[in-house]
Amino acid sequence: MTFAEEIKRIRQRSFLSQEAFAKEVNVSFSTVNRWETGKTRPNLMAMKSIKGYCEKNNVGFEQLEELWLSAEREAKE
Repeated sequence: MTFAEEIKRIRQRSFLSQEAFAKEVNVSFSTVNRWETGKTRPNLMAMKSIKGYCEKNNVGFEQLEELWLSAEREAKE
């Protein structure tokens, strides 16, 4: 599964629109859209917000975190 697919899975599992999810994690709708289409990835602050959201709502975050960390490692190589 890709990062974009995983972030979309988390949002859909919570039965939220992109706009509602964006409000939950304090970003714009267009930011969530870019994440889900694979154009960008969240920065560290956004990842912390997503993690907080997932913990508060009992949604698995581990897979998303691993995909994000892998992409960060690849970007540095």
